[in-house]
Amino acid sequence: MENVLQHFRKEEQPFIEQVMNIMREVEDRYAPKLTDFLDPRQQFIVDSIRRQYGDIESATDGALEDVERKRVLLYPSYYIPTNEDFAMTVVEVHYPNKFVTLRHKDVLGSMMSLGIDRSKFGDIRVEDGAIQFVVATEVIDYVRANFVGIGKVKVHIEIVEDRLNYFPQREEWTSESLTVSSLRLDSVISAIFNISRQKSSALIQSGKVKVNWSEKDQISMELQESDLISIRGLGRVKILMIEGRTKKDKIRLQIGRLEQKIK
Repeated sequence: MENVLQHFRKEEQPFIEQVMNIMREVEDRYAPKLTDFLDPRQQFIVDSIRRQYGDIESATDGALEDVERKRVLLYPSYYIPTNEDFAMTVVEVHYPNKFVTLRHKDVLGSMMSLGIDRSKFGDIRVEDGAIQFVVATEVIDYVRANFVGIGKVKVHIEIVEDRLNYFPQREEWTSESLTVSSLRLDSVISAIFNISRQKSSALIQSGKVKVNWSEKDQISMELQESDLISIRGLGRVKILMIEGRTKKDKIRLQIGRLEQKIK
């Protein structure tokens, strides 16, 4: 287990400890255990730790197709998971979209104002003036009673019962290969977006860069597999695979770049 832990960052240690407690609970009770919604980096950590336990399997689901945030079910090898095990509800937000346009960040801000942790919500889809999002079923009654406005706009939500009515994903990731001189955040951003190290450093230090949904201002931060980088005004990329070094001692990466699907 120590060999696994050394590959993660110090700030990820509290989450790792939570995951290990869940693993022990599954082992001791010999029963399944469900996590909250996890981002891709957290899912990667859970799977890395889970592989150290021979009798524990895992499955993930986020209700909507091609989502980032998913709940992970950890279970003994005898158990057969069902959709109901993931305890998720998809809701649609109705509001006067002829008079106002709501964006992803507006919805997220209103979610957070409810006093419920972000981990109880999955992905948010905003499409042509309509909004859907995923919520943990254990808090759906509270959300239905209290999610009545986004900013100054009155809204009401309805549960989407039929999966055929779920919004499809309008984004897709395209993969590509590149080489970098190091895994430092400034170096990787410079290579991915073909900008100078000086400019990439300025973006980081001005608060325009997030790694795994958290703002980062350390230009020397070392990136790892499954890290997702968001840069205001430039887009999002993720480190799919670190493939090793070239003969010239460069690091070869497989990255994913977010693209918009054409309807």
